[in-house]
Amino acid sequence: MAKKSTPFGAMRNFSILFLLLCAVLPLKAQTNSVQSRALSLEDCITIALEHNLTIQITRYNPMIAQYSLAGSYGDYEPTLTLSAQHDYSLSPGGVDDEGRPFGGNETDVDRISGGLQGLLPLGTVYSLGANFADRIDDQPLVGEFETTSGQVGAFSLRQPLLKNLWIDGTRLNIYVSKRELGIRESDFRDQVMTTITAVEDAYFNLIFSEGNVKVQEKALELAERLLAENKRRVQVGALAPLDEKQSESQVASSRADLLSAQAQRDTQQRVLKALLSDDYTNEWAGAVIAPTDKLLAVPQHYDLQESWRRGLSQGPRLSQARLALEQQKQRVRFQRNQVYPQVDVVGSYGYSAGGNSQEYSDAMGQIADRDNPFWSFGAQLSIPLGQTGARNNLKIAKASQEQMALTLKQQEQQTLILIENAIANARSSYERVDATRQFRLYAEAALDAEQKKLESGKSTSFVVLQLQKDLTDASSAEIRALADYNITLANLALAEGSTFERRKINLEIK
Repeated sequence: MAKKSTPFGAMRNFSILFLLLCAVLPLKAQTNSVQSRALSLEDCITIALEHNLTIQITRYNPMIAQYSLAGSYGDYEPTLTLSAQHDYSLSPGGVDDEGRPFGGNETDVDRISGGLQGLLPLGTVYSLGANFADRIDDQPLVGEFETTSGQVGAFSLRQPLLKNLWIDGTRLNIYVSKRELGIRESDFRDQVMTTITAVEDAYFNLIFSEGNVKVQEKALELAERLLAENKRRVQVGALAPLDEKQSESQVASSRADLLSAQAQRDTQQRVLKALLSDDYTNEWAGAVIAPTDKLLAVPQHYDLQESWRRGLSQGPRLSQARLALEQQKQRVRFQRNQVYPQVDVVGSYGYSAGGNSQEYSDAMGQIADRDNPFWSFGAQLSIPLGQTGARNNLKIAKASQEQMALTLKQQEQQTLILIENAIANARSSYERVDATRQFRLYAEAALDAEQKKLESGKSTSFVVLQLQKDLTDASSAEIRALADYNITLANLALAEGSTFERRKINLEIK
């Protein structure tokens, strides 16, 4: 006979359903908040090139240097000046010889002028000007009269012959700005290569961390299985209670190792996401990167001499040091020129006019007819009585050049050693991959054999637990060796300056 449903029973069923929903919905929301993104290493590099904040920041440096270079040519742009002016004056009157008073002289003058002046690439300073004046004089004894005057084509030059001839401040600034642009472009390339290498490092470390979590999970599973088996054997009296305690200790240790591996994996997730992100909160905070690449040990052929040649010719940091040395050589050239005395050739040429006409046309007509030319030429010598400042500035520039040359030599030597170390590390890492693989295979075989001996009563739990730990260490070491080998290859490419070539990236700096 079936039971009848009561109101209380229906209410209880509804309450249970409600509680289940309340328990499940937060879990579902939490699951949906974590977005898994399957990414290859190439995907990560592509994302980093577009969204890495350090790259975005460094990208502005060549742009700023380009603006600075363009601005340094502004010294050669001529300057146009125009002016208009009105002058008025009234002089005091007086008394003549016969005792008669007279008023003062009153003068009104209107002036207009214009000029163009500038600097040429050889240090020549030029100017071209014109001016006109209309003057009205009112003198008590003479009366009012008006005169006009003008001057046009007043062209003047100043050409240095020693100091500032083959280089001056403007030409030095342009040369330095050009090399600075090259330095900033090289620095940007270096930053991009460094970021790509950092992405590779983080990606391979993430794969290791994921694999290490699986290794620790397997270790915990083996420890728990042995603990369950030991508990069963203790219950039937086939094993001492001490073996059960040892198994419990191993389970606790394996669980702690698993938690540590999971924390390391989560940290490595954030390291990689930081390299890919320019909007961490909205794009990456709730995402989990799932690497799709596998850790492989692809054998490489190494040519130390070729790697050295690449590193010395392609290394961005060495390029920056060479460009900085070129800048300093030009500064030495400038300071050497400043020691010379100032010897300039000067000259001017033009036409002037004047008359009593009340119109500017009279003066302008005379200028058009070239009736009143004027010209001049000469030389000007300026010798400082003592060149203490200039000579010591030259010594400072030379000493700085020698220091920078030694710094470049030091960086070249460091690059050679860095490349040689990277090749040695790559070779040893590859050998370590094979050694750790053999270690892991032997550990698996040893554990399997010892477990069979334990089942037949010919071994102890202590030995099995030790072999389990050996297998865990061997498995983790194998994954670590694979990750280290790939990371070493990335660092070797960075030392050689061949990261773009290795990753088939064509970097264009606009």
